[in-house]
Amino acid sequence: MTAAPETTRRSFFGKASTAAVVGVVGTSFVQPSLADDEAPVAAPVAEVAPAPAPAPPPAKANYGTFPVPAADEWGISGKDYYADAAKVTRHMQYATQMDKGTPNMDTINKNMKKEMVDFVSFYRRFSNVAGKQSFSTLYTAINVLAGHYTSYGTKFPVPEKRRKRLYQEYAEIEKNIKKGR
Repeated sequence: MTAAPETTRRSFFGKASTAAVVGVVGTSFVQPSLADDEAPVAAPVAEVAPAPAPAPPPAKANYGTFPVPAADEWGISGKDYYADAAKVTRHMQYATQMDKGTPNMDTINKNMKKEMVDFVSFYRRFSNVAGKQSFSTLYTAINVLAGHYTSYGTKFPVPEKRRKRLYQEYAEIEKNIKKGR
């Protein structure tokens, strides 16, 4: 019995890959270098300037300093909308400007959250107040700060991007309160 030529798949692909390598290697060749050819001229090397030093981190924006609310100062009176709105705005400004490591940060933020909830739940039921521009803007700012507390907790400071937006809203709220809107 004679040995049959090996016709398995593995042997076919093994031979085919060897042929492909030989074909590719056989077609690529190096041109001979002749003495009559001119030597390539190297391009002049330009001096490389040293890399600039990395820029320092941007300075933290200063939105002002706000007094620490006293322990008995939290809460709303429920008698004068403009006084309560100004008070809540001042407290929100302080809570927004606190950095990591501020003493009593957790307690202040918990008080702030309660004061915001009390303010909105009390004043939104009065149609003459709920339609004011100052209330609408303050309500938006309260939602932003309350959302921060819900997402990150009361121990984490407000990030710079959110802080910047909140201070823009606080300025508009104060302007509207002064104008009686």
